[in-house]
Amino acid sequence: MLRTTRKVAQIVATDGKGEIGSMRYVIKGLVVSAMLLMHTIAWGAHPLITDDAGTQGKGKFQLEVNGQYDSDKETENGVSLESTGGQVATTLSYGVMESADLVLSLPYQWAKAKEDGVRVYDEKGVSDTTLEAKWRFFEKDGLSLALKPGVSIPTGNDEKGLGAGKMGYHVFFIGSKEAAPWAFHVNVGYIGNENKVDEEKNIWHASLATTYEVMKNLKVVGNVGIERNPGRTADRDPAFVISGVIYSVAESFDIDGGVKYGLTSSENDWSLMAGMAFRF
Repeated sequence: MLRTTRKVAQIVATDGKGEIGSMRYVIKGLVVSAMLLMHTIAWGAHPLITDDAGTQGKGKFQLEVNGQYDSDKETENGVSLESTGGQVATTLSYGVMESADLVLSLPYQWAKAKEDGVRVYDEKGVSDTTLEAKWRFFEKDGLSLALKPGVSIPTGNDEKGLGAGKMGYHVFFIGSKEAAPWAFHVNVGYIGNENKVDEEKNIWHASLATTYEVMKNLKVVGNVGIERNPGRTADRDPAFVISGVIYSVAESFDIDGGVKYGLTSSENDWSLMAGMAFRF
């Protein structure tokens, strides 16, 4: 998930003389913040953001390639702000045991922003790498519980707003309930924000997802969630809703697509999402 620019008016950039600085650096700060909190975390079955408690199985792999395009427009104090961006993320999961996976994710991102039609930000490149472990510690009668801790490694160029410039960490609690043809998943997470001294250090995340198998190999999915805004002066937390489909071309190969809408002004207006997953 990429929130390229949240609400630009929530951050004030100043130069060494205390004057208002270039909006380019404001945008850069927003991009880094979004990168640290959400962009580098490997989420659930795309296009869902909420993860499920399922694992690959000992000795098995899953390779995912997911893409997303984001768009946001708003006006603050008479200033028109427009941002677009996207990412392509490659994620490899490996089952170290039946109930535990290791997950490695490397995203490539691009972002552009305009203020009153004038471009103030335009960067692209590799972002921060994420290494995670998922451990399913309970499973009975269709109910599964798991923990998913992880770290983000600063492989992106933070000077260009492509990474956080520091190691990051997070942990998520995952609950899943299977009741065919339905499945329900809930995530509650904590993200340590070491990005900037003037931002909130403790970020929470909560989300709920459901899938429904409408016919063999085809599922419709829905997802809703909210997360604490790292901006200390922000008046709204970013919230979203997602709708999409997952189609199993073969037992080991899925393709998917979805649309994400922002429910609050601190979230992107809308995003288009598409991806594929191959298990072997």
